[in-house]
Amino acid sequence: MPPSFHAPGHDHANCVAEALRRAERRCSEQGVRLTPQRQRVLEIVWSSHAPIGAYAILERLTSEGGRPAPMTVYRALDFLQAQGLVHRVAGINAFIGCSHPENRHDDQFLLCVRCGAVAEIHDPGLAQALDRCAEQAGFRMSTRRVELEGVCRHCSQADG
Repeated sequence: MPPSFHAPGHDHANCVAEALRRAERRCSEQGVRLTPQRQRVLEIVWSSHAPIGAYAILERLTSEGGRPAPMTVYRALDFLQAQGLVHRVAGINAFIGCSHPENRHDDQFLLCVRCGAVAEIHDPGLAQALDRCAEQAGFRMSTRRVELEGVCRHCSQADG
């Protein structure tokens, strides 16, 4: 499936609803609980297609009347990552919802430096190329993460 940057103004409520359905299904299949706190953190991560940091999530929860400890947010994010429901975008230390949690995959992202949106890439050929390079160098890879920065098509089109 090709990477997708959603058009500005798309019906994002559908993205959030679908993410929650997939999360419930995934947790049920794995025999783990999607607690209300974990679900709320997931909703906040999915509130935009732009990555969000843990402290921004904490601020949102606090503004909603809660007083969660930072560790509560980190535990929820750890759980969501373990279930494949969110990804950590390491270069900016933020989190993005996973668009395909039913299929475990490497972290491969396109990051728009203008609007902040992120699109996931699912390219097995890229993963194989990285494996080949590491093997040729005698390097034992522990994590395969790709984060490419540039400008998405929507921002490019806005340039005219």
